[in-house]
Amino acid sequence: MPVPSLQDSCYVNAMIHFYRGELGRIMIWRQRLDVTTTWAITSTTSIITVAFSFPNVPHIVFFFNLAFVWMLLWIEARRYRFYDAFRGRVRMLESHFLVPMISQSQQLLDGEWRRLVCEDLILPSFKITAIEAVARRLKRNYVFIFAIILVAWTLKVFIHARSPIDSVEHFYNALAVHALPAWIACVVYIGTILTVGFLVVYVSRRSSEEINEFSGGNASLWRI
Repeated sequence: MPVPSLQDSCYVNAMIHFYRGELGRIMIWRQRLDVTTTWAITSTTSIITVAFSFPNVPHIVFFFNLAFVWMLLWIEARRYRFYDAFRGRVRMLESHFLVPMISQSQQLLDGEWRRLVCEDLILPSFKITAIEAVARRLKRNYVFIFAIILVAWTLKVFIHARSPIDSVEHFYNALAVHALPAWIACVVYIGTILTVGFLVVYVSRRSSEEINEFSGGNASLWRI
């Protein structure tokens, strides 16, 4: 199969429209990611407001807050996998089509990238695993939401405790609410910290970021 030329107007126009279509697709999925994050922030803000406004509201309300945020994180991670799959096509076109067009280098247009794009169009596939998608969204946004929930939960226990808390044992006993034993609350509390910490470390070590913080020696060229 001959390699298309940069002077082939039909090929260039088709690729440009293809690129614009894929770019529009990932923008739609990117907007859907913002919706779940907004709901997580809104629900957390509302629950914290109610918890601290009414002393009679038990701190068990943060159980539901954590469950709801974890559910939103899973939904957002699923959406992120679709976004990342289509973003892979866009990055392929940017790297192997737009770069040769800008640099006017026919050699950069060669390679197996066209075959890979065709295979992905015929049989679309995810580029990252579900746990990696969860970890990425957690590191980007949700780690701060979980941190706020845990801090608010701790303050709620201290401020509205029936008796003063001056030791770890008293704090542990204060976690009990009616029929809910303290050990369950403690497991949820510590388990959330360990799970969030593990996922953040996991994605930091095994996954590359969507955009790098530094671009090497060329970073200074982009300063205004």
